[in-house]
Amino acid sequence: MKIGFVGLGTMGAPMARRLVEAGHDVTVHNRTRSREEPLAELGAKRASTPRGAAAGAEVVFTMVSDTPDVQAVVLGEQGVALGMNKGSVLVDMSTISPATTRRIATAVLEHGVHMLDAPVSGGSEGAEKGTLSIMVGGEAEALERVRPLLQQLGSTITHVGGSGAGQVAKAVNQTIIAGTYAAVAEGMALALAAEIDVDAALQALGGGAAGSWVLANRARNMVEGHYPLGFRTRLHRKDLGIALAAARELGVAMPVAAYVEQLETSLVKRGFGDEDVSNVARIVREQAGLE
Repeated sequence: MKIGFVGLGTMGAPMARRLVEAGHDVTVHNRTRSREEPLAELGAKRASTPRGAAAGAEVVFTMVSDTPDVQAVVLGEQGVALGMNKGSVLVDMSTISPATTRRIATAVLEHGVHMLDAPVSGGSEGAEKGTLSIMVGGEAEALERVRPLLQQLGSTITHVGGSGAGQVAKAVNQTIIAGTYAAVAEGMALALAAEIDVDAALQALGGGAAGSWVLANRARNMVEGHYPLGFRTRLHRKDLGIALAAARELGVAMPVAAYVEQLETSLVKRGFGDEDVSNVARIVREQAGLE
């Protein structure tokens, strides 16, 4: 299948690579053009603009950082909407505002393009392994057309509703894991302060009701006070901002998410925004006198 892929960051690059390695005809574009080079070595074509990446493609994927970035790469002067053929499908896998997603979907439909919002969960590990959980909003028929491609990227693909619903589901996801990160950080601080056998405690916890992806994959970061990149704190803080804005519109109180957003805002201001989001433990450890 002829595919365009725009956005080759921590998540986008391994996702695009999986599509190239599956044998698809993939044209890539990234604002920092050097990020295209490893994929070109694997056989991908390169385009100088998002529009160029989309030219002639049956499906175009976008995976960029924030709402204004999606607007620019889709609807800008050299946006993918201008390069896509009528009847093709745009799959935005970024995490952005649900309301803006719906507006973009309406705009590209004027070009005869069907849009799916398909944000993901599973971190860089999931992108590398093709085990992401993909939450899809938009037309069911369009999803079925691209499902074989999504199956190269994720192990769970769920249609959650109409346009924007995928982004709402991702906001729910980010709200839940925010509280989980904070709770695991506090639990690890308690274990360290009490000087118990942390490895044994992690084994016990993982087999009980406290077991979670965060506990299994990020608790060790928190114990060691080392936060190698999986998902950037500044991006999770952006995602929480989206979730909290949606909550305000709907009159839903989310005090735990608001608390974690404050922690992450502080970390970003202190220069830790490009560490993994498990670094919320940095503040918890400091408050516990463990730093």
